[in-house]
Amino acid sequence: MNLLLKSPAATRRLGLKLGAAIEPGDFIALTGDLGAGKTVLVKAIAEGAKVPEPATSPTFALVNVYRGRIQLQHLDLYRLTGPAELFALGFDDLLAEPAATVCEWAEKAEKALPKDRLDIALEHAGPRSRKARLTATGERGERLLKAATTR
Repeated sequence: MNLLLKSPAATRRLGLKLGAAIEPGDFIALTGDLGAGKTVLVKAIAEGAKVPEPATSPTFALVNVYRGRIQLQHLDLYRLTGPAELFALGFDDLLAEPAATVCEWAEKAEKALPKDRLDIALEHAGPRSRKARLTATGERGERLLKAATTR
């Protein structure tokens, strides 16, 4: 499914819907160039999941964990240079946690990503607008896709 997000507020609304629907075990894989809106989306997902503090980008820490209505793991794989670093991070252990996970730069995890997930590819469509391509792979992903696209 393709969406046109005409402003950062539209990106935020998408994130709030996802955050309200996300459950432990869910995985959202985000891809897109720098400035495409990945972090804006993650901050809104955290807000929608009732995380009391503002989400911050874990570019240097690689993982931030938030506790709201559920435990939410925010991964940023931008600095990873290869699969060995992914496993040093304990990626498999993170996926085994009773938490929902949102992963920026998910393409760096390639084949290690869960089979059942929601993929969101963001790209620039103007100074303030973005195109979002949402693809579900499995039941959990389908549930999140439905929540994201229902008015």
